[in-house]
Amino acid sequence: MSSQDIPEESLPAEQGHERGAVATTEDPFADPGLPAHRPRIQDIDERAARRSERTVALLFTLSMLATVAFIASYVIFPVDKFVYIWPIGHISALNFSLGTSLGIALFCIGAGAVHWARTLMSDVEVPDERHSVAAEPEVRAKVIADFKAGAEESGFGRRKLIRNTMFGAMAMVPLSGVVLLRDLGPLPELKLRKTLWAKGKLLINMNTNEPLRPEDIAVGSLSFAKPEGLEEHDHGFQTEIAKAALMLVRIQPEEIKDKKELDWSVGGIVAYSKICTHVGCPISLYEQQTHHVLCPCHQSTFDLSDGARVIFGPAGHPLPQLQIGVNDEGYLEALGDFEAPVGPAFWERG
Repeated sequence: MSSQDIPEESLPAEQGHERGAVATTEDPFADPGLPAHRPRIQDIDERAARRSERTVALLFTLSMLATVAFIASYVIFPVDKFVYIWPIGHISALNFSLGTSLGIALFCIGAGAVHWARTLMSDVEVPDERHSVAAEPEVRAKVIADFKAGAEESGFGRRKLIRNTMFGAMAMVPLSGVVLLRDLGPLPELKLRKTLWAKGKLLINMNTNEPLRPEDIAVGSLSFAKPEGLEEHDHGFQTEIAKAALMLVRIQPEEIKDKKELDWSVGGIVAYSKICTHVGCPISLYEQQTHHVLCPCHQSTFDLSDGARVIFGPAGHPLPQLQIGVNDEGYLEALGDFEAPVGPAFWERG
């Protein structure tokens, strides 16, 4: 509030016009009063008021349409459909549509309410008188005198070295709180996105601890493998096998529906992560006739003949596939890492 807006009787009286003159008043906290009410354009122009009314109605209508879109998203988008949204990347079409539509619905309600309040509702300020909260003059005088005496006795104004070092210490102490952020946990880096699988790593049978050949895997069988070099006595074995555990199934090539799955297989042998994409349980139940694998924890079911897509249960993503091949010695080997992060989704796998 500028001085022009304050009534003259509330301004402190000037004792002089010289440079450095100090203005004084009996009550330095005098009530400056309220500025004169200025009507808005909507208060004096009915056409402007109607425009604001239509704007508010439009925002509420957009909110209703967004709510309808939110409900329709459940019907339109399957849970396993992914789309590319720049700059987010690949994201669940269902999650994106639900979040966007609900966000628009809530935003339009809030924006409509704010516009309504600022343009059409009354904006006249009504003061509410309060009793004085100031202490008695004698009490204030004693407090000020005690404060001045304490400041003088402390030497705060004279001993600049103490004063400046105290300010420095008080400014540095909060920095120690930054160090506590380190205890929130280690940075994930790329640990959740990468496993021990890499080009040229042999597939080792989890039961025999021997490299696997294509002829070791019969049609309709389910085998489990780990990457070459990972041993049970290793310090980080449990951490690494939780990401690198692999299951192998041999399917007749003509029964594989997904082209990429067929291209990444060897004679119908497909390799998929053993870790369920719901909460990370190990998958171990295989139905030979349908080529379905079932997670025993929450019954998420994946079709290994069709890209391991989810056909039942709460899992939100297909099982990641590992591209495999045969080396010169006839052993199965990995041709890279999994196509996507293993296990439950995190940050929409961004």
